Amino acid sequence: MKKLYFFVGLVLVVIIAFVIIYNTTQKINNKLSKIKIVTTLFPLYDFAKNIGGSKVEVSLLLPPGVEPHSFEPKPSDILKISQADIFIYTGKFMEPWVEDILKSIPNKNLIVVDSSIGVKMIQENIQNTNNLKPSYDPHVWLDFGNDKIIISNISQAIISHDKLSSSYYLKNSTDLQNKISVLDLKYSSNLATCKSKEIIYGGHYAFGYLANRYEIKYAAAQGLSPNAEPSAQDLLKLVEQIRRDKIQYIFYEELSSPKIAETLAGETKTKMLLLNAAHNITKQDFENNVSFLNIMEENLVNLKTGLNCN
Repeated sequence: MKKLYFFVGLVLVVIIAFVIIYNTTQKINNKLSKIKIVTTLFPLYDFAKNIGGSKVEVSLLLPPGVEPHSFEPKPSDILKISQADIFIYTGKFMEPWVEDILKSIPNKNLIVVDSSIGVKMIQENIQNTNNLKPSYDPHVWLDFGNDKIIISNISQAIISHDKLSSSYYLKNSTDLQNKISVLDLKYSSNLATCKSKEIIYGGHYAFGYLANRYEIKYAAAQGLSPNAEPSAQDLLKLVEQIRRDKIQYIFYEELSSPKIAETLAGETKTKMLLLNAAHNITKQDFENNVSFLNIMEENLVNLKTGLNCN
């Protein structure tokens, strides 16, 4: 009887060990079989995750909390891109460093996606008088119509790598585009009721596309980069504009010092509200799986307050 118990126990141990080894092997194989995608900015990361679902492993090149305009890739970042199956960036105006880096990438099978292909770029229209040369606004993801194009570009790249699962990716892509359409309609209907149609932004020029889409007047204290310092004359013009147009709220940006917005608010006795351009997110938001749509929903809440919407 003791030998029988021993034999049964041994069989159970072997079975349990087999199950553990099998499950571990499956997890490793599943991870290895997933499509490796590296993206530069958060919206691209979020879109790729939604489109690829369980079949992809998406990495965000920007560390959470880092302001993207000042980002310079390290050798480890270049290695990460080289080891990926797909690399997705916004475009040459947002990531001018990409072209040179791609020349040094040895991975000839890497699928490179300029997600802004097909997007109509607009020129910046900034307050800063020191910048007389026109520049194209790289913040294309802040127009929901552009987001649908970006989502399509990403889905087509993933499908080109995994044609057998094309219906899966197309369904996810369509679902995401539909959510974007619903949010777009929500923005249109809500912002149409606003008593004010003017955004004063105490940060860099990021919301030109959003303002253009919903016919809102928009002025930013800085140029296309947060490193562009406004002159005293620029700030004085904004102060005069705030007083003249009876602006009640100054919007400030994420991941950058709000000192300019604070200066404008203090000088004009106005309040401050966050308007998040979603280039990147904080470490806490990243860990909490905050999505691009979540951020845009919060922006709408603040826009309705700041623009005095019904």
